[in-house]
Amino acid sequence: MYLKKSFNKKRNKTQLSFVQGYRVNGKVKHKVIENLGYLEDYLDKFEDPVAHFQQIAKEWNTRQEVPETIEVRLSEKLPDQCSNRKNLGYAIIKMIYAKLQIREFFQNKQRQLSVDYNLNSIFSLLVFNRFLFPSSKKNAYETKERFFDSFNFSLDDVYRALGYFNRYSQELQKHLHERISSLIGRDSEKAYYDVTNYYFEIPYEDEESPDIERKVMRKKGPSKEHRKDPIIQMGLLMDPNGIPMAFHTFSGNESEKTNMLPAIQRVKKDYEIGRIIVVADRGLNTSDNTSILSGVNASDEKNNDGYVYGQSICGADAEFKKWVLEQDGYVTTMEKNKDGKEIPFKHKSRLYAKEIRKKDSNGERRLKMTIYQKQMVYYSEKYARKQKLEREKVVRKAEDLIKNPANYTRATSYGCTAYINNISFSKDTGEIVNGKELSINEEKIAEEALYDGYYSIVTSEKELSDQEIRDIYKGLWEIEESFKIIKSEFKTRPVFVSTEEHIQAHFLICFGTLVIMRVLEQLIGKSHSVRQIRKSLASYSCSYLDQNYYLFDYRDDVILTMEKTFGVDLSKKIMPLSEIKRISMYQDVKI
Repeated sequence: MYLKKSFNKKRNKTQLSFVQGYRVNGKVKHKVIENLGYLEDYLDKFEDPVAHFQQIAKEWNTRQEVPETIEVRLSEKLPDQCSNRKNLGYAIIKMIYAKLQIREFFQNKQRQLSVDYNLNSIFSLLVFNRFLFPSSKKNAYETKERFFDSFNFSLDDVYRALGYFNRYSQELQKHLHERISSLIGRDSEKAYYDVTNYYFEIPYEDEESPDIERKVMRKKGPSKEHRKDPIIQMGLLMDPNGIPMAFHTFSGNESEKTNMLPAIQRVKKDYEIGRIIVVADRGLNTSDNTSILSGVNASDEKNNDGYVYGQSICGADAEFKKWVLEQDGYVTTMEKNKDGKEIPFKHKSRLYAKEIRKKDSNGERRLKMTIYQKQMVYYSEKYARKQKLEREKVVRKAEDLIKNPANYTRATSYGCTAYINNISFSKDTGEIVNGKELSINEEKIAEEALYDGYYSIVTSEKELSDQEIRDIYKGLWEIEESFKIIKSEFKTRPVFVSTEEHIQAHFLICFGTLVIMRVLEQLIGKSHSVRQIRKSLASYSCSYLDQNYYLFDYRDDVILTMEKTFGVDLSKKIMPLSEIKRISMYQDVKI
């Protein structure tokens, strides 16, 4: 509220009134709270009438008393173009954003630049939008009015800023690592690593050009979703709490096996990490990825890094397969699962000197090397049933293909061709080549069935117990879950930007959003799923009523948890804009 002075020409006097300002669809409106009369009538009552009434208005604003009722005109109509719906759930995301000091990071970077748009303002909008309403950069800009923050920049500014986000990507990753280490604590000795890829709905691949330099190219490769579109691959490094540590990207036609070690080495250097144990699935278990990390590993000294890898049994040598099936040495102990039910854990392990081959100067694998590792195998009835059911499903598909080959192509027959003898495809059409007698590979099915239920893990950490090895490896599900969140919840793909800088910035925004989600999960004790959190915060929205008041219509267990965790009151059905702004401002919330 403020004091308004209006000169009345007819009476030759100055009219005084208390007026309240408010906004409707971004336009400022005014409502007279009280007519005070004319200034001249107060000259004999107060030394300075204007100062007197301004002080009254100031005191009223300080008290901010919320009226018991507000007037709403039932006959009032909406203008032709309006959007009175706004989200306040993003305030929780903003609190984590503030805790991670991302705004301060970009403020420091912006001091070195001469740009007239706010990098933090653009980055925060793209993160809030990706978290709650995942869509394109253009759509994020066009719907920015759904938030209470003021975003004063153009769509062109958004795309210009992406280049800077790419420039500062590795520095921001390091900054987030330092903040998480301070805020939550981080065990940097273990790092979980995995790779996924993201497709681009384009009919062509990137080609090398003297005019355009690309380090990471959109190329056709082994798509996780079995698509033919060009892809870019992402390697993600995660701590034992499930919070991402770093990411890197590489071209779609490159091998994930050769891209892990450079990523690990970069993170160790940038984050000043000493020894690190890399946990990865069996697809990354190669001679180089074991020997380079841990060396020969003959002694008990920890001079090198370490690893915990899954180990393919069917793809192993005959001696290893024989050892797995030999029942001598297996021990069965009873353990409780997450539901408190006792289940058997049948396992055995051994220290083993494994001979591997490394590349010589000509790139041929002729150099022999012996490395020492602990090999552990365990058996699970549940896993055995799962493997059997999955194989039977694929074999049924293979049998149908043999009966109806014209109904299948290389793409649609994915997964079942391993169980079919003599099958081949046309390079031009992808169709099955005629003239060959197709049959089920019964020997392969029988051999695989021998190993149903067995799972093997190998590690450089020879002192670990079998249970410790298994429990460390189980943490990989967190990184697989993170990829699902990025793809399904945050809708990272398909990717619509095209330049390398913009693509890298897109992945940085998704990475930052994932970090915020995982930190939020930690702070609330993982009491709600990612989907529940996103749904609730997106639903915690309001509609404009009148006179700067908003009507809220959503509340659930997630909102109650956020109230307790962050110490904010989100229970009010009607809230004034001033209170909303206090909730949504950058603040160092005590947690």
